[in-house]
Amino acid sequence: MKALIGLLLLVFGHDVSSVIHSLQFFQTASSGLSTFPEYVMVLMVDEVQVEYYDSNTQRIITKQDWMDQANRKDPGYLVRETERRKGHQQVFKGNIGTLKKRFNQTGGTFTSNRMDGCEWDDEDGTTEGYEQHGYDGEDFLAWDLKTLTWVAPVHQALTTKHRWEQNRALIEQYKYYYTKECVDWLKKFLAYGKSTLQRTERPRVSLLQRSPSSPVVCHATGFFPNRVVVFWRRDGQELHEQVDPGEVLPNHDGTFQVSVDLDLTAVPQEDWGRYECVVQLKGIEDISTPWTPPSSGPTGGTRVTSLLSSSLVLLFLLLLLLLLLESFCTGRGIIQTSVTNQLILTPALRTLRGRNWLLSTNLCPQFKVKS
Repeated sequence: MKALIGLLLLVFGHDVSSVIHSLQFFQTASSGLSTFPEYVMVLMVDEVQVEYYDSNTQRIITKQDWMDQANRKDPGYLVRETERRKGHQQVFKGNIGTLKKRFNQTGGTFTSNRMDGCEWDDEDGTTEGYEQHGYDGEDFLAWDLKTLTWVAPVHQALTTKHRWEQNRALIEQYKYYYTKECVDWLKKFLAYGKSTLQRTERPRVSLLQRSPSSPVVCHATGFFPNRVVVFWRRDGQELHEQVDPGEVLPNHDGTFQVSVDLDLTAVPQEDWGRYECVVQLKGIEDISTPWTPPSSGPTGGTRVTSLLSSSLVLLFLLLLLLLLLESFCTGRGIIQTSVTNQLILTPALRTLRGRNWLLSTNLCPQFKVKS
């Protein structure tokens, strides 16, 4: 799969000129899980959570300030959508009962999932729509908008597939929703949340390596939107081998992060400087960060691990020197209390925390130790 991705990138290159916006609904129903709501719905726009609903509260909780402003313009929105969620909750509950019979199941825990939504390319206007159903962690049914048919990967789904495909009115309803109505909602949400959803935040890029035998990690974080391209180059040529791309993940502040590893174990260290990590995001200039061998010192890619290791070694040597010095002077390095039977720090180690232990020219200062 990675080789195929590399070939496609080699032929078609990277395209960050357009942004594909998305509207996604995630619904999960469960049975037999006492600590989890029977039904949960999450609405996301461009990978940003906008709404949350569950069967315990039976109300929609908005997750963005701009969504609250939009609701004030349409006071009936939350009422209408809340009733729809309650209806979906009952449908999913019934579906689990039906599927348990089809799979010949009785007791235990069961889950039913549905993911549906649409995408819109803001450059050429093309759209996509999709709907996928799962049961107990496995694919169950998927909508194919191009053929207007349902794909059933398991035989237990064939009954539903045939029934839905025979209903021509239902087919046309699905077609209209995923090509028109869903896209209209997406554009409306994008307009409401323009300052948030259509902003651009520049990524912060770091190059990290735990040891000379470890991969070099190009870590980009703090960027928005999530449509970022990160790749490695050698002498200006993009690399497709020795590269392990990671998944784009969300940060707690609404931005995103991603890491791409580069394996340099077969590359002489003197050639490491020929490599650089490139980060591309629409609206900003490409960020190129060269990898500098450790002997050349840190560059734009921070050498966090190496600095930390050096500091720890220095601290260890300093503590060892103090212990040897005190043992030489007093014959005691670490004192064990008779009351608590626990090890405590000697005065020399305690002075390291808050006082300058080199103030005295006497190599054997008098320590007062309480046992």
